[in-house]
Amino acid sequence: MAGALRSRPVTVVGGGVAGLTAAIALRQRGADVTILERAPAITEVGAGLQLSPNATRVLDALGLMPALDAVSLPSQAVRLRDASGADVVRLDLARHRPRARFRLIHRARLIEILEHAARQAGVRIALGQAVDTPPDGTLAIGADGLHSRMRTALNGREVPFFTGQTAWRAVIADENAANAPEAQVFMGPGRHLVSYPLAGGLRNIVAVLETRDWQDEGWSRPDDPANLRAAFGRFGGPVPGWLAQVDQTHVWGLFRHEVAARWQDGRIVILGDAAHPTLPFMAQGACMAIEDAWTLAACLDHRPDQQAALLRYESLRKPRTTRIVAAANDNARNYHLTGPKRLAAHAALRIGGKVAPGAILSRFDWIYDFDPVTEAP
Repeated sequence: MAGALRSRPVTVVGGGVAGLTAAIALRQRGADVTILERAPAITEVGAGLQLSPNATRVLDALGLMPALDAVSLPSQAVRLRDASGADVVRLDLARHRPRARFRLIHRARLIEILEHAARQAGVRIALGQAVDTPPDGTLAIGADGLHSRMRTALNGREVPFFTGQTAWRAVIADENAANAPEAQVFMGPGRHLVSYPLAGGLRNIVAVLETRDWQDEGWSRPDDPANLRAAFGRFGGPVPGWLAQVDQTHVWGLFRHEVAARWQDGRIVILGDAAHPTLPFMAQGACMAIEDAWTLAACLDHRPDQQAALLRYESLRKPRTTRIVAAANDNARNYHLTGPKRLAAHAALRIGGKVAPGAILSRFDWIYDFDPVTEAP
């Protein structure tokens, strides 16, 4: 640590994954950090998260892995299945990446860990603070999420477009879930369903349907579970049993946003969803936010010139996050193939899984092998 952050006042707008992680990283380097959170309490209903090694390396460097391990499960594999439930290919993470730490965790548990660590480190958290314009001060960090006011201050008003996809989230009880700690993806024409276990005998479900019916963006709209069951009524394997247990669900429309053209102006800087909202098809939204947080703190601590530090942060993060967002966009198409293209793609995956299963995983080495902690700030 170079020491340029020592005693420097920093205001973080937003108390989610991005804001809390940034606050911890900044405070551990000596900054005087205040979080302004709009909500009256730091809570997260949400659902599950998949944390891959590029993010857990940061959490480990922040000293948070023991707490995280206690309330999460290891992710041992990703199993791709067709809509009938038949296996297409199983990507064995435990075998091909034995030292990599993939974890499955409820978002609320991660928020609890981060909030506790932030308070223990001496971060001040001011609740019920609606921030519509950038706060005065030497540095304001916009971690205010999908509808970021800080992003608007830097880039003006932007209009995302509806992808024609609607998603449901649900969590159900599943006492046997931890016996097979792996993410399963069921791929059907025009729709797919992802499920994985969570600690405490729970199972996370995310189901995505191509539709012309527009839905609001965000996670807060409740929906009738019967709509979810009807949309995936032809799916087989364990899916019907899982969906039969859903007694409450939330639905939202998936919108595509561009990566922000401008991330900072020397005084305001954005990170996480405020900078690069992504579709949920690479399980990298929270992971990118955690990477951002470490890199931003490292750049600010390494360079006394704040503008130069923020320029360095933007130059490091924008190319990588842009590439990940594009990969998520591609997966949205790959999961929903129809007709001959679907048959050919699944056949290729089955053959690849038998001949060279490690080669399929290696396509994403650039995501999972990346280590923000050792990157030069």
